[in-house]
Amino acid sequence: MSPSNEDQETVRIHIMGKEYEVPKGLTMMDAIEHSGYRLIRGVGCRGGFCGACATLYRLEGDYKLYADLACQKTVEDGMYLMQLPFTPAGRKTYDIEEIGRDGNPLLENYPEVARCVSCNTCTKACPQDLEVMDFINEAIRGNIENVASMSFDCIQCGICAARCPAEIPHHHVAQMARRVYGKHNLPKSDHVAARVREIEGGEFDESLQEITSLSREVLEERYESREIE
Repeated sequence: MSPSNEDQETVRIHIMGKEYEVPKGLTMMDAIEHSGYRLIRGVGCRGGFCGACATLYRLEGDYKLYADLACQKTVEDGMYLMQLPFTPAGRKTYDIEEIGRDGNPLLENYPEVARCVSCNTCTKACPQDLEVMDFINEAIRGNIENVASMSFDCIQCGICAARCPAEIPHHHVAQMARRVYGKHNLPKSDHVAARVREIEGGEFDESLQEITSLSREVLEERYESREIE
């Protein structure tokens, strides 16, 4: 028999400075919604893969400022939290067809990476446990392949940039490295090119029309019962 609401263990949290009591074990995202907030910004996939729900928090009696994804981190008693619907970090505009052929395009477009003081704050803040400082050091050296490989799981949440004392937009540097490497260095895939030709030839038009005509319930049922290779 499940416990009643009266018997359910709760914790105290503060959202934007206001105190709420929520069930223990909720994620920060669920706790925010449980408290009556309607999340329009700062919420996306709810599964830890889109990076939209970056959240800053402090714990009662702890002076440190922490950061995590609201859909992953569970609430703790006395937690003070605030969402970051957008992390302000300048992103350069460039022509991918031309950039990356000579020199170090990462350092040329993001010269602030040279200000890295190796404090490792970015790595400690990363919810994906990426070695952020290490790939920034590779960016300084111009090793685009290593930056692309080491940052492959970056979800662009921007928490690293929000915590960096050198004001480096690590996530944008990493994204640029993956784009440049994919465009100019990564071997071309014959099967991807073949699939693109099939798509452009209309081979999947009928299947796409059939899928878009289905109800949400049917789509969810198909998704849950799909075969995963």
